[in-house]
Amino acid sequence: MKRVLAASFAAGLLIAGLLVALWPSSPTPQRSTAELMDVLMWNREPVGGPFTLVDHNGRSRSDVDFRGKVMVIYFGFTYCTDICPTDLQAIGNAVDRLGPLADQVQPLFITVNPEMDTPENLKKFVGLFHPHIIGLTGTASQIRRVADDFKVYFAKSEPSKRADPGVDHSGFTFLIGADGKYIGFLPPGTSGERMVNTIKPHLIAAAGS
Repeated sequence: MKRVLAASFAAGLLIAGLLVALWPSSPTPQRSTAELMDVLMWNREPVGGPFTLVDHNGRSRSDVDFRGKVMVIYFGFTYCTDICPTDLQAIGNAVDRLGPLADQVQPLFITVNPEMDTPENLKKFVGLFHPHIIGLTGTASQIRRVADDFKVYFAKSEPSKRADPGVDHSGFTFLIGADGKYIGFLPPGTSGERMVNTIKPHLIAAAGS
């Protein structure tokens, strides 16, 4: 009798384990802007990581493609009418201010609205700000994963808040070193001059290594 009970118990555990493995997991809840800001401010978690996306020319691009350059990464969307154009203009201004050192920098614009931001739309948009900026898109899950790695908040705007196809998102500019390691972030509204002052020491270090 004990053997039968033991066998039944073991079978029950096996079935339960299979159900857990096969049952679709619930999506991880989106953390709030305040939570993600806390993570960034106090370096509570690693920021950044490997990614593979599609650029504005339809080519597959990964973070490894940009080794040897400091990546300046901004998350936004092409229909953005406020903070995105301002910050992208500052990034373009910073690239111009760097002069010959600009060859050591790669600015990237990663969309948080891949459903609407096709490579063609991205190409037109980033071209408004600087020819060195590369626009990147991907599937919704790919974009979510990259945004989560960089602790970026984004969510579709409520229809009552805005009439255009908006996305609420954080507006930080992230810096990744030539070795692929996270350097830090710049807050929204950072001027091109301030960006240069922050980036330049890393470029000089990269040039001398």
